[in-house]
Order: sequence, then structure tokens, then C-alpha cells
Amino acid sequence: MEDPPTPDPLPDSSREDDAGAAFVLESKGQWWHAGFHLTTAIVGPTILTLPYAFRGLGWVPGFLCLTVMGVVTFYSYQLMSLVLERCEKEGRRHIRFRELAADVLGSGWMFYFVIFIQTAINTGIGIGAILLAGECLQIMYSNLSPNGTMKLYEFIAIATVVMIVLSQLPTFHSLRHINLVSLFLSLGYTFLVVGACVHAGTAKNAPPKDYSLETSESAMVFSAFTSISIIASLYGNGILPEIQATLAPPVAGKMLKGLMMCYAVIFVTFYSAAVSGYWAFGNQSNSNILKSLMPDEGPSLAPTWLLGLAIVFVLLQLFAIGLVYSQVAFEIMEKKSADVKQGMFSKRNLIPRLVLRTIYMIFCGFFAAMLPFFGDVNAVVGAIGFIPLDFILPMLLYNISFKPPRSSLIYWVNISIMVVFTGVGLLGAFSSIRQLVLDASQFKLFSSNVVD
Repeated sequence: MEDPPTPDPLPDSSREDDAGAAFVLESKGQWWHAGFHLTTAIVGPTILTLPYAFRGLGWVPGFLCLTVMGVVTFYSYQLMSLVLERCEKEGRRHIRFRELAADVLGSGWMFYFVIFIQTAINTGIGIGAILLAGECLQIMYSNLSPNGTMKLYEFIAIATVVMIVLSQLPTFHSLRHINLVSLFLSLGYTFLVVGACVHAGTAKNAPPKDYSLETSESAMVFSAFTSISIIASLYGNGILPEIQATLAPPVAGKMLKGLMMCYAVIFVTFYSAAVSGYWAFGNQSNSNILKSLMPDEGPSLAPTWLLGLAIVFVLLQLFAIGLVYSQVAFEIMEKKSADVKQGMFSKRNLIPRLVLRTIYMIFCGFFAAMLPFFGDVNAVVGAIGFIPLDFILPMLLYNISFKPPRSSLIYWVNISIMVVFTGVGLLGAFSSIRQLVLDASQFKLFSSNVVD
């Protein structure tokens, strides 16, 4: 287990022997590179669950929740960036979330809390990316070869091999071109899915549009909080300090530009996917709107070529997402295993990197094949993981670092956000775990179907 930093961390010169910092989190990027990384971390195929999230909220609460979450996370990420900039000006440049939290809060246990939550989120997303990539391959295979005998776990193995190869890119900064392509892929499959939903909703065989909520009051409340947790997980990333670490210093003002680029893409993709999918399918929206467009029974509700192209785009972006969220694991491993003095591509560092990253990806691939369920886990991750890191800690770190007067508006806005989202997180975790338990009977180890 990694040791927490001392209460008064030293400047960058103290990182001379820190291979995780020197290699994986090397600081060479520009603000637009941070924008690419942020967009890949936030805008992924999980946006295709937005119509399903609206199903538990309805039109007005759905729009309200989507907008509030967007405003709060933008505000939250900007506050965290300001805290990082302040620490840098004081000679303590933090490149890891766990070090920032431990330093500002002056608590060693906070270091372990953050690293635990980050590891759970990042490993879970790594597993999910491989699982969904395998599912995309399976969908394409089943359409090309309806009587084929290949199982889901075989496609997961193929996706794992691809991830093993891509994971050998040595630094976070080296992903900048991949993440630029990822940004365009997210726009591409969003527009394709929107077009497919409009086609499905206006077709002669269009599904009936019913936007009613659960009839039971308790079920309605549980569904609403599960939906809120899903939306929280869509906006979350939990690795903003690590992304900001890739910027060439000084970093003042650069992250705000990157955030603005990211949220411009978020605005286009989130709202269009949510509106078109929920409009077309209402309360029959699947947790992956592509499955609503490609029902198990009957013909596809949109042109096959269009859906096929969307799946290809999703598949390609999943690899980028898996790589982005693996960087925290890689820098933890290389901080202990690599030797800065030997050079990034020396035999001494190349072999451990190859072995450790391969083992990590095999681990993610194995669990993706063994536990092929995703939808319910997505909500649990949002409530337990993203809400503390992205909706609560940034406000707390800002209030402690900048010490705004208790009579000031920003102080009470931050306190209010922390209180509200602590409650939302607790209720969301309860409702999400409840749904996970209710769906447990569908879970089968090494199943050939993904349980939503």
C-alpha cells in the first residue's frame, strides 16, 4: 500500500525519484489536451443510458436534474482546479487527487479514502469498458453470422488483447491524439443515435409513447434516486487532478479552457441523446438506448447501417475510455516498480511496465467475462464513488484552502451543495443497491448476455 505524503509536501524537486509522476503523469500538455482528456473521461457511451434515467424522473425533473448536475460539476471542477493552482503557487504542486486531499485536509485517512474510491471507480470503468467493447463485438458478429457459436466471453477476450496492446502507451499525455479522436467519436455516435431515435419515433411501427412514472409512490422515489445516481455517474470523472497534472506548468487558467471545451461537447451530446431517446421510447427506454432501437423481437427500428456505424464508434471510444481511467492504476504501479534514473524506455522499466499493465488488463477482462452486468453497477458507482469525489470534496477543499468568510455567498453555496449531495449520495446508494439485489437473480457467471 502506498504511503500518504507528509503534512507539508515538498515542491516538484522532491519528485525526482517518483516514476509515476515523471513517466505516467509527465507535464507537457496544453489546455486543449486537457479538454480532450476530460471529454473522454466524461462523455462516453454511458450517455446512452440517459433516456433510461429520464424514465425514472419524467420530462421536467429529468431536465432539471441534468442541468443542475451539469452546473454543479462544472462549478465543482473549477473550484478544484483553483485549489490545485493555489497549492502550486505556494510551492506544493499536487498531481494526484489523494495527495491534494491529504494535504489540504491534513489527514492521512483521507489519502486512503480517496485512493480506495479512485481505485474502485477506475477499475470498475476499466472492467465496464472491456465488457461493453466485447458486447459491441458480439452484436456485430451476431448480425454478420446469426448462427455463429462464439460466446460473449470470447469477444471480451479479444477486447482485452486490444487493451493490453494500447495500454503500453507510456504516459497520459501520449493519449492526447487518441482522446481527440474519442471526442469526435462521441459526437458521431450521438448524432447517429439521435437520427435513429427520430426515425424510430416517426415510423409507422413506432413504439407507443408513454411518459408515465411508477404507480407506486415508493417505487417512484427509488426509481428517481437511481436515475439521479446514474446522471451523477455520467458527469463524474474523479481524476481531474491527474488530468490537470498533464498540463505544462504554469497551469493557471488552462483548466478552465479545457472544461469549457468539455462542457460544450457535453451540452450537445447529453441533451440530444436524452431528449431523442426518451421522446421515442418513453418509459420503455432500455438502459442502453441502442437495445431499444434493436429489439430482441422484430426488426430494427432504424437502418441497420446507421446502427452498425454507431456501434463501431462506441466500440472504438470504449478503448480510449478504458485507457484514460487506467492511468491512475498505472502511475501507482510505476511509482513503485520503475526507476526514473534508467529512462522511460530502458529495459529495466519497459519489462515491468509490460508485465504489470498486461496483468492489470487481464484482471479487468476476467472480471468483465465473469460478471457481465453493467446497468445497476453504473448507478451504484455514481452514488458511492463519483458523488463524494466530484460533488462534495471539491467544495470542502475550496472552503478550507481559501477560507471564504462564513457570511459570504460562496461559503454557503458550497456548504449547501455538500449537504444536498451527501443526502443524494446516501439515498442513491440505497436505491441503487436495492435495485442490484432485485436483479441479482438474473446474474450468471460467465453469461453470454450482458445484464443491464
